[in-house]
Amino acid sequence: MPPRISEYTYYEPFVGAGAVLFNLQPKRAVINDFNSQLILTYHVVRNHIEELIDALRAHQKNNSEKYYYEVRAQDRDQVFFQSLSDIQKAARLIFLNKTCYNGLYRVNSRGLFNVPYGRYKNPAICEEIVLRAVHNYLQNNEIEILNDDFAAVTQNADQNSFVYFDPPYHSPDNTNFTGYQADQFDEKEQLRLRNVYVELTNRGVKCLLSNADTDFIRKIFGDDGFEIITVQAKRAINSNSAGRGEVNEVLIKNYRY
Repeated sequence: MPPRISEYTYYEPFVGAGAVLFNLQPKRAVINDFNSQLILTYHVVRNHIEELIDALRAHQKNNSEKYYYEVRAQDRDQVFFQSLSDIQKAARLIFLNKTCYNGLYRVNSRGLFNVPYGRYKNPAICEEIVLRAVHNYLQNNEIEILNDDFAAVTQNADQNSFVYFDPPYHSPDNTNFTGYQADQFDEKEQLRLRNVYVELTNRGVKCLLSNADTDFIRKIFGDDGFEIITVQAKRAINSNSAGRGEVNEVLIKNYRY
């Protein structure tokens, strides 16, 4: 991270579960994800915490394999699914995430959630303390929550901004998991991301990006002279068992400290 990070407006265009966001807890941030159900859930956590906790308690009480598949099937009937309230949709996403196999979020080509039941003994479906802490953070700071394209989200970033990109990782042989959306984040999208990164750099915006350590990623960012740092990370999800455990990833930064 750049020094004096608290003085910057923090941008995270692929926020996902927000691990870096909640570690830093910036006072001013713009967070975004292309997953509309995820972003809806962020809004519900911020604005309807009591109702969300009540809904999650009900899911926790009813949890079983049969119940899981009934809840998972709700998006197969779009008329019914659209009749659900935002609170019900958010509680559904959290319930499925807490009880599905390996905590994985994956959709099929139609955009329907398709992860099997996880068979955990006592899954933490309603983590009230965590939910309230996130609610308080989002309520008490200037956090803009968006559901847009990553390029649009960073248009207003300036020299007083810090952007952290954590996109779906490049996977030349499709061994890494990237099935967060029906439309895959392919090499064309990786190149578009590189172009946005270059544009932000030319505008004096400090950027950090994480990705898989592949020849393609090293080439498209290395050709522009960005610093590439090799790091190791633990990965439990990979179609190739050799890709699980400690794997090389890269951090790419456009500033020198």
